[in-house]
Amino acid sequence: MSAYGALTAAGYRAQVRDAATLFFTFAFPLVFLVVFGLIFSGQEVEETGRPYISYIAPGVMSWGVGNAAVFGIAFTLMQWRRDDLLRLIRMTPTSLPTVLASRYVLALAVGVVQAVVFIAVALLPLFGLELDSRWPLALPVLLLGITAFLSIGVIIGSYADTPEAVAAIANFLMVPMAFLSGSFLPLDMMPSWLQTVSRVLPLRYFNDAVSASLTGSGSLGDIAVGCGALIGFTVVFAAIGLKTFRWSNRT
Repeated sequence: MSAYGALTAAGYRAQVRDAATLFFTFAFPLVFLVVFGLIFSGQEVEETGRPYISYIAPGVMSWGVGNAAVFGIAFTLMQWRRDDLLRLIRMTPTSLPTVLASRYVLALAVGVVQAVVFIAVALLPLFGLELDSRWPLALPVLLLGITAFLSIGVIIGSYADTPEAVAAIANFLMVPMAFLSGSFLPLDMMPSWLQTVSRVLPLRYFNDAVSASLTGSGSLGDIAVGCGALIGFTVVFAAIGLKTFRWSNRT
């Protein structure tokens, strides 16, 4: 078996054996869907006349998928480095791209399943999400979003040395970003200056592109802009992640 196959298989086994983490990875964003979906059930955004669920569901789903990608890779790299597993891997012919690729395919699998489960729940009559005919375009957007947020997780996992540090840094980034990017509240309800600030955040473009794909809230141009921005963020974050990557806490 190749190094990539061995690392991927080991990562998969570790993931499915950790039942608690696996459960909350999927349940966490659903909690926000239930809470916001019930609070704003049947209501519309005054500025646009569109139902809240068409904003909340794509936004919360994007945030949940991005959150899982960040935390998943960050915790793994921190733990592997702390336990000196990365240092041992480095002593083999395994390269850094192989290590990251093995985590990448797992993050994609988790993110896609997360999205499918989330959308299936949001389509229930209780919440009433209605999909647009171009909903399949959400898949490439999803893949690009996971890639961008995985790159952020690599930076956090390379910098943090303890689980507490990973949680603190990741939450410091992801929780404010959720509010500022329109995951929990429509951007149309925010002051214009906050809408401007949100344009420097990757989650804003992830939300917009997913929303345009799933609910038709934007044009094909909005989807293209979102995808382009996510690619740009990925290039920047990946470059920083590769530059700051550490194989061991001793270096």
